[in-house]
Amino acid sequence: MSETPRELKKASETHVFLAQLMHPADASFQGNIHGGLIMRLIDEAAGTAAYRFCRNRVVTAHIDSIDFHHPVHIGEVVMLKASVNYAGRTSMEIGVRVEAENLATGEVIHTNSAYLVFVALDQDGRPTPVPELLPETDEEKLRYTAAQQRRARRTTPAD
Repeated sequence: MSETPRELKKASETHVFLAQLMHPADASFQGNIHGGLIMRLIDEAAGTAAYRFCRNRVVTAHIDSIDFHHPVHIGEVVMLKASVNYAGRTSMEIGVRVEAENLATGEVIHTNSAYLVFVALDQDGRPTPVPELLPETDEEKLRYTAAQQRRARRTTPAD
């Protein structure tokens, strides 16, 4: 029995951009934004990119890493850029870049990077096939290859 060919989608069709102003309620008493809030925003941006890609319900299956490079402060705008880097049969890796802009100075700092894996689910809650990903630009091709390598590490049993 042959498998039905999957739809082909361009990586550029998965780009998501979210922005949110950070308020005092989002921060610790020291004025730094809570890491958990940044993690929630990362998951939201990644989930939106995954849903946009497969047009199906998706769930977070794995967070490969979230690197915190710099703190985010009250009054800054957090900007999240997410896109699908790789698609397997039913799962997708989404990369998220987080930047914070100081509105007073215009300075933008790269604060976080993250890689998440989402699985598409059918109406019964079972994994369902996703489209194939077509990386077109050199940058998309590099992200695709790096995502394949991360996937191989995730799926290889530890010694």
